[in-house]
Amino acid sequence: MCELYGLSAKNKKQLNRDLKEFFGHSADHPDGWGLALPEGPSPYMKKAPEPAFKSREVRDFLSGPRSARVCLAHIRKATIGYDEYCNTHPFLGTDISGRTWILIHNGTIFEGGLLSPYMYRQKGWTDSERILLCLIARINAAARKAERTLEDQERFQVLETLVRELAPANKLNLLIYDGTLLYAHYNARGTLHVRKEEDAVTFSTVPLAEGEWEEAPWEEAPWEEAPFCRLTAWKEGTLFYEGKKREHEYIPDETSIRALFMAYAGL
Repeated sequence: MCELYGLSAKNKKQLNRDLKEFFGHSADHPDGWGLALPEGPSPYMKKAPEPAFKSREVRDFLSGPRSARVCLAHIRKATIGYDEYCNTHPFLGTDISGRTWILIHNGTIFEGGLLSPYMYRQKGWTDSERILLCLIARINAAARKAERTLEDQERFQVLETLVRELAPANKLNLLIYDGTLLYAHYNARGTLHVRKEEDAVTFSTVPLAEGEWEEAPWEEAPWEEAPFCRLTAWKEGTLFYEGKKREHEYIPDETSIRALFMAYAGL
């Protein structure tokens, strides 16, 4: 599948160590990379349908010290959609209030009727892009109904409802940033970990740098499994909202996987 990385912090955190190791996994996830540092006067958002370990852009970016309060990164192992720019994460979209949403996804949608209307609006072929389009459509609908811009908790509730509807029968590992909150959800056991510090929270599909570096740029905190089958929202490294835990654990089913691939292949 893919790997996800996300950071939310009150103050800027050094990124080089984490990202060097994270992008180093791209030999096993060679079908694209993406990186978003959305804050500040010059946001950095790049992606390419190539292995990160071969990317000059990644190498140049990490050649100097890099830090941020918010970061999302993705390396892709394609399941649905070819290794093209339009299928590479992150996916970005803007709602009617002008708020930009950024989404990265590790998973596959097997029962995606809810997302089918967005197949004709997306630029690529991934179910991940359709999740973002559906989310923004629901945010817009809720804002029109309220006749105002949605508050933080209202946006959380819209996303939690969508997750509740999508997660059963689907692998739904998500990191989403809306300009204020970093949302996290996963339902495949052992596939998203969190490192909590006093003023920062970091997510990674695979725990990074556990005892592998002689010097750490900050005091280490242990990695643990992220909240399971539950949507959480974080602001400046602090947990702001936590949804209800639901029984929608994803367990791989080879028959469903084979049927989905055959359908996309037209077989």
